[in-house]
Amino acid sequence: MKKRRKERQAIRLQEPAKTVPMVSRYANGAYRLIRVFVEGYDDVAFWRSIFDDYDTERLKFEISVPLRDDLAKGKKVLLAMIDERDRDTILCMDSDFDYLFKNFNDQSRLVNNTPRLFHTYAYATENFLCHPPSLHKVCVKATKNDTLIFDFEAFLREYSRIIYPLFLWYAYSARRKSERAFSLIDFRTSVRLNYLDLRDNGQPTLEWLQRQADKRLHALEVHNRDWTHEVRLFGEQIAEYGVTPYNVYYFMQGHTLLDNVIITLLHAVCDKLRDITTQRINMGTKQGVALKNEISNYNNALRNVREVLLDNEHYKDCFLYHKLQNDIERYVASLK
Repeated sequence: MKKRRKERQAIRLQEPAKTVPMVSRYANGAYRLIRVFVEGYDDVAFWRSIFDDYDTERLKFEISVPLRDDLAKGKKVLLAMIDERDRDTILCMDSDFDYLFKNFNDQSRLVNNTPRLFHTYAYATENFLCHPPSLHKVCVKATKNDTLIFDFEAFLREYSRIIYPLFLWYAYSARRKSERAFSLIDFRTSVRLNYLDLRDNGQPTLEWLQRQADKRLHALEVHNRDWTHEVRLFGEQIAEYGVTPYNVYYFMQGHTLLDNVIITLLHAVCDKLRDITTQRINMGTKQGVALKNEISNYNNALRNVREVLLDNEHYKDCFLYHKLQNDIERYVASLK
């Protein structure tokens, strides 16, 4: 107990700011209110969608960021709140690499072992939003076209296989807290997709990526020969937590995945789907003003694909979400 308290204090901000009083929308309810603190404003909607499944007439969850007079937010702010909580206050955060690192350092021990602290298991909330089986639905909502022109799941399995060796090098470098071998910027540059060629379900793009990844991997192995065996062993270790060559997109940095991979895919697919719909309208029987009105109606129905993605809630069949779900259900059961 003394050791854990020391670990918590090591992560604390030097002088935690005072918490600002907050007026609850549940202030006068005859039910038990659980306050859920998350890292930032972008996380509120994600955790709200999760705790919606557990709201009842007698149990409510209220999601918010820590309201502090210094406006500080983030994972370390939440970790600094661990000793300040009561039984009806819980903390929810991104796992980052802490799930894969388990008890390797002070922070990973806190994240994995602290009661009433829930983490995503995936690297971040963005990784759930980019859940491959849900991406066709995102395109449909954005374009109003349900034509299957691209297999996101097949493409991302192959994408993951290609970048898996680079992921191991980057994650191992992060665990050693050394950017000597492979920094986040290097990793992001190596795995980003600059374009998507839709032919053969993106095969030309994957072949291009394979060439880039092979060059980078060769350079890493040549310049860091003393790490090669350790990186391989690290891959075997994290396989125990569900990492495979075919699902790295759940464990890589969330913003890198969303901004540098998934958005590129979605834009290419949605552009093609919009073109297909427009061509169908133009090939119809309507002419003149009626045709212009039909095209205008279609354009008005379109949505920004990034906004649709950020609202995505079709990730609850993901095996990592089930881990989070089990944690929450055990906590809810303990309240009864």
